[in-house]
Amino acid sequence: MAKRKVYLISFDAFGYEDVAFASKLPNFKRLLEKGTWVKKVQSTYPSLTYVAHTSIMTGLLPLHHQIVNNTKIQPERHSPDWHWYAKEVQGETLYDVFKRAGYKTASLLWPVMGRNKSIDYNLAEIIPNRPWQNQAMVSLAASSIPFLLKMEARHGHKRDGIQQPALDYFLEGVLLDTIRDYNPDFVTAHFLQLDSMRHYYGVNSEQAKQAIIDFDGRLGRIIQLLEDMGQWEDCLFVLVGDHYQLNTHTVVRPNHLLSRQPGWQTLGRDGTIKSWQVYCKGADGCAYIYRKPGAKITVKEILDTLRPMMPMIETVYTAQEAADFGADPNCLFMIEAKKGYYFLDDLAGDFQESVDNPTSDAKLLHATHGYHPARNHYATTAFYHGPDVKVGHAVETGRLIDHAPTILSALKLNFHQYVDGNVLYDIFR
Repeated sequence: MAKRKVYLISFDAFGYEDVAFASKLPNFKRLLEKGTWVKKVQSTYPSLTYVAHTSIMTGLLPLHHQIVNNTKIQPERHSPDWHWYAKEVQGETLYDVFKRAGYKTASLLWPVMGRNKSIDYNLAEIIPNRPWQNQAMVSLAASSIPFLLKMEARHGHKRDGIQQPALDYFLEGVLLDTIRDYNPDFVTAHFLQLDSMRHYYGVNSEQAKQAIIDFDGRLGRIIQLLEDMGQWEDCLFVLVGDHYQLNTHTVVRPNHLLSRQPGWQTLGRDGTIKSWQVYCKGADGCAYIYRKPGAKITVKEILDTLRPMMPMIETVYTAQEAADFGADPNCLFMIEAKKGYYFLDDLAGDFQESVDNPTSDAKLLHATHGYHPARNHYATTAFYHGPDVKVGHAVETGRLIDHAPTILSALKLNFHQYVDGNVLYDIFR
């Protein structure tokens, strides 16, 4: 018996607020009319790409899958490593479940899936982060080598590093060829143009609108191929956002304040933090405060030190509150940025820096994410289409952690573990 195909496409930074515009475009309109729209989907906390995509893939909150930030705690490095490899994920992924059920799997630039043994055709999302590395070296080490070489030969000319929209044109070509030539049963792909345009030009910039228009075209070409192959009406097609973004005007670097206290941090000549007792790990719209075990520094002392930041902080969350939201329970506490602000953990620029008038060489962001997922006008969204999915239907709310169990429910498959998410039964007929 033929397996039902499943296509899970991520449109990074696409949110509920975008649907009013996107619904006027032909292919988004088609999904709205012919499938089910999950209107307001709650992201993770922090609402960061790697954290969110791991929750989509596992049905787990960050404190359970343990990808609690995009990057690792490596203050001694100018550029900390990202969580690129699947071995870092605690718990099963959808790839594991599908592979166990005999499905052929493909993953195209899906975060935190490098070297995943349950993926047959893997184009890992990874960048070189050491002086002696290049893109080819790290991609080959994390991906399916014959598959990568073939796709690079065909589509590599479209790419310009990680620059957009070139990267998404490259990914589109790889995705279409993967479906056409390899015909996997479970396919995921992660498109980033909108996220990049919002970061550098703002949430409602013309560049962001163009990214939505461009993606609608990509969506149409994907659907057309599935129709040509006789798959469209029988497959489960899921389009998800991972988070939204909010506009910014100022970046804040809390470690400038922490490093002024004697004995709290030791700075290197290169401007990095070589050792620490208290450290702020940024997550853009929020930040973790960590304290080394045994350090005799009180929460009050840390908050007093951060007092100059209080006009920029919306909320301070205790470690228990952070854990209740699904964030890292190992932090001492978390700080949530006020509207317009975001946090970085480096010391490369001033304590405060205007994104419009930077005083450093850092690439500052005109919009970002990472904020608490319950912030106003910050929900992401999702669309489902398939033979068992209701037509022209809408579900008011959902969570990223609900996607994985919902997808598996449609195929009568299950995780061999507890998951935090629930099946969105109202999607199905």
